[in-house]
Amino acid sequence: MTGDGVYVYAIIRAGAPLPVDATGVGSPAAQLRPIRQGRVAAVVSEAPPKLRARRRDLLAHQDLLLRLSEQGSVLPMRFGMVASDEDAVRAQLKSREADHVAALEHLSGGVEVNVKALPAKDALASLLAEDKNVRRLRDEVRRRPGYEATLRLGEAVSAALESRAAEAGRRVLRELTPRARAVAAGPEVQGCVLNASFLVNRDDSDGFRTVAERFGHTNRDRVELRLTGPLPCYSFVSAEGTPGRAIGV
Repeated sequence: MTGDGVYVYAIIRAGAPLPVDATGVGSPAAQLRPIRQGRVAAVVSEAPPKLRARRRDLLAHQDLLLRLSEQGSVLPMRFGMVASDEDAVRAQLKSREADHVAALEHLSGGVEVNVKALPAKDALASLLAEDKNVRRLRDEVRRRPGYEATLRLGEAVSAALESRAAEAGRRVLRELTPRARAVAAGPEVQGCVLNASFLVNRDDSDGFRTVAERFGHTNRDRVELRLTGPLPCYSFVSAEGTPGRAIGV
């Protein structure tokens, strides 16, 4: 062990195999090993010194979680989760064993798909055709050009585009929710009117994406949908159950 502690990637069921030839963060890449406690195990490696959120390490962390999730249920840890030593990991696994087993069962066969909704680009023509107030302000600018009139028009266009996107975001949320086992609201993202993650059955993830993409195409003059996934189920794991502390990266 090093003085930097134990880097924790995930919690899995005890006895579940690790992906062949998989490695962890650091340079050279750290060797993975399980720390087993009862019915669960933590996937760990030695924590490399002076760990930072470098692209190589972020990708190594994400790739391992994706490979683990292909083999079975996983409680993924965010990048940079470090415990002081193996005893600390075992103590946490023991104290929360029942919770971890229940969470693994809940996530069994599931993946996360994130959906972000933003106001549509190049939607001014459809907005003008629909919104009488925007047309009126546009005509005022044409008749009497000026800073104040242009400012009012710009603000009205921005507000109307956001309002239309928000309404479309509510509709896509209603349409996608029945196809998911759970839905989690994500943090606010600048420019987004919706940021939500869906817990979806792995064998239905393609169908889920197809429905979302079809909605986005049909409503492309109102909203731009950005889909990410399948992902490890970050949004459906409680931070209270983590066996370490997130380092400052």
